[in-house]
Amino acid sequence: MRADRLLSLLLLLQNRGRMTAPALAATLEVSVRTVYRDVEALSACGVPVLADRGPAGGYRLPDGYRTRLTGLTDNQAASLFLSGAPGPAEDLGLGADLAAAQLKLQAALPAALAGRARQVQDRFHLDTTAWFRDADPVPHLAAIARAVWDQRVLRTRYRRRDGEVHRGLHPLGLVLKGGIWYLVARAGETLRTYRVTRFLAVDATDEGFERPAGFALAAYWQESVGRLDAATRRRTAELRLSPRGRRLLPMLFGAAGVRALADAEPDPDPGPHPAGGEGWVRVRLPVEAGALAVGDLLRLGTEAEVLGPPELRRAVAETATALAARYGPPRHLEDDTRGGGQEPQGGAAAGGW
Repeated sequence: MRADRLLSLLLLLQNRGRMTAPALAATLEVSVRTVYRDVEALSACGVPVLADRGPAGGYRLPDGYRTRLTGLTDNQAASLFLSGAPGPAEDLGLGADLAAAQLKLQAALPAALAGRARQVQDRFHLDTTAWFRDADPVPHLAAIARAVWDQRVLRTRYRRRDGEVHRGLHPLGLVLKGGIWYLVARAGETLRTYRVTRFLAVDATDEGFERPAGFALAAYWQESVGRLDAATRRRTAELRLSPRGRRLLPMLFGAAGVRALADAEPDPDPGPHPAGGEGWVRVRLPVEAGALAVGDLLRLGTEAEVLGPPELRRAVAETATALAARYGPPRHLEDDTRGGGQEPQGGAAAGGW
């Protein structure tokens, strides 16, 4: 461990220039006293670490000094593929490996390219968590990742909608989608996708397995996403959309909304819409079945009208009617109205809610 730390200290000085003992201690997660000892050890090994005193002082290497000790371990090399996603790297148990690999890579680059790499890190950041939601708790992710890497059979307990199942899995790959981790694994002769947060227990065995010939994780995932989209959006809703509804559609329905707007047609029958229905269009939008479609479409509010199919229009109308009844005048307001009373302060008329 100390040899790794000494190398990390040396690479920090090489890549970042002058650094104080407290700054080195914070980066290496050790005490300042440990930094002093490590600097003495490097000097004893012939590394020319210079100590500058004063307010702008610190440790540094002579100008032009470079070390060739930049070899990457297997884990460090693998972690570079996650260099733009430090959060997922940490989830996978590769956070320290990623940090060490980045230091070694920077040390191996010519000065101009190393500076360019630091500029990229300063200007671009990848946040893989979806908006307005916390990342899934994934206590078993690191163990699953090790089994994927080592090609070890997993004995698992998994929570499904209809209860728990116990399965032996051949873990083939992990996918991070919208802040959610998924495991692609073979169960028997079938390839399946599992949400990592639903694993209740994971035990990596000593039993190895062979990966399916020709299996490509990215291609499998793309095909799987396409199948899921086709399976869930089997119905088509005909909508009338306001100008604002047209802006909302891609935000709420993603790629399906974008494709629907590409084929939008002017509304031939504006009807009793605001501003005479100017700018309203008709679209055909793939939706899920039943209550899911109703809930999704109601998010458009008054900026859309469901024209068909008839059973979907009827379901939306019934839900809207039920909501109107539920959110009608509160009973105490009805009583006040019958008794000639005034609406209490802070009510709807006062702008409260």
